[in-house]
Amino acid sequence: MAKYESWGRFPDAPPATAVPVTWRDELPDLLGIAGPVLPYAYGRSYGDSCLNGGGTLIDVTGLRRFIHFDDQTGLLQCEAGVRLDDILREFVPRGWFLPVSPGTKFVSVGGAIANDIHGKNHHRGGTWGRHVTRFELVRSSGERLVCSPTEHADLYRATIGGLGLTGLITWAEIRLKRVSNAYIDMQTIRFDSLDEFLAISADSDAGYEYTVSWVDCLKGGAGYVRGHFMRGNHDESPDRPRRLPERKLPLFVPLDAPGALLNTWTIKAFNTAYYERQRAKCKRAVEPYEPFFYPLDAITDWNRLYGKRGFLQYQCVVPLDGDSAAIKEIFSRISHAGQGSFLTVLKIFGTLESPGMLSFPRPGVTLALDFPFRGASTLDLLEGLDGVVRAAGGRVYPAKDARMSAASFEVFYPQWREFAAYIDPHFSSSFWRRVTGTGTGMNGGIA
Repeated sequence: MAKYESWGRFPDAPPATAVPVTWRDELPDLLGIAGPVLPYAYGRSYGDSCLNGGGTLIDVTGLRRFIHFDDQTGLLQCEAGVRLDDILREFVPRGWFLPVSPGTKFVSVGGAIANDIHGKNHHRGGTWGRHVTRFELVRSSGERLVCSPTEHADLYRATIGGLGLTGLITWAEIRLKRVSNAYIDMQTIRFDSLDEFLAISADSDAGYEYTVSWVDCLKGGAGYVRGHFMRGNHDESPDRPRRLPERKLPLFVPLDAPGALLNTWTIKAFNTAYYERQRAKCKRAVEPYEPFFYPLDAITDWNRLYGKRGFLQYQCVVPLDGDSAAIKEIFSRISHAGQGSFLTVLKIFGTLESPGMLSFPRPGVTLALDFPFRGASTLDLLEGLDGVVRAAGGRVYPAKDARMSAASFEVFYPQWREFAAYIDPHFSSSFWRRVTGTGTGMNGGIA
């Protein structure tokens, strides 16, 4: 059996078995499978929301076909195992782009729905679920339901951001957006404080569709945060090509790196070099969409850089208040612990409401960091950050979590009991059992 793991490679929660699905009309008898089941595609969730330790994973990577496309409206119907990369390669040359994209193009359409993904244009486009017009959901009873804002609307809301627990998505319909070519007109601005980041962000939201920042979180204390603010729009020149140049051979990490490779000193050195690579205050460029949206996708298996123990990604959102005290406290704790991340992303979420019951984004400041797993010290640091987020009225992203407590989850997502009523009684995950205390068996709702 192939190895089924999350991108962070922690925790290790292998399934008892995996059942591949190749055809929409030849699905396995879900109810006849012993133990809990969970859909699985490419394992790009960072924690255990895509894992089902000791249970069965339904491998949907065989469902990778386009079904229908309307080139007048941009409505694309495709199977749930289609990757975002598949959509980009087929439809950007035809003048269409994803409505929302995360930091990797190697996620499935079904996974994008289950995690209600967000991206650099949240302040303009909201989450992925806002652009999903309908999908087919197969329950373990064998019932096939077409869900939309007007058909089985409750299951539609529960499935968007529902972590794969409401049933098996077989196909979905998504509204793409028109673009003129395959390029992004972008600017990169250096900043040297959190206040400066906030000012640039406020200035950028009206004029730029995409905004995000890379941050050096190990330089100085809470009041000193430096980084690069990136903002951009789709280039509108009719003279630029819609098709990207032929891809170069990707870089790849063939083996697990030594556990000590990513430490405080190497991360500090990387952050300094990355920050200093741009000497000018502001730099403008027109570049292909791939390096703008997906810089890490150019390195195959980059998660191996963290070694065999893996890493934990931590993404939170906290309300934006006057003095940004919560974000400053988070940076202060990270700097004090010496467990900084070289993949630190800072962004302001907009006010567009997510359609899913358990969707993560909400108005405020979102911060995403990667931490090499160092055992108890890493877990203690992240538990402390949870406390800061709880006190600020924020939440942590389930798709990137591998260790939050049940107590924290109930504070972050008090609506989970409403959501639990829509869980398919034969579906469960390692994440759900951990954060709801429902044990190792099947989860039919509230234990």
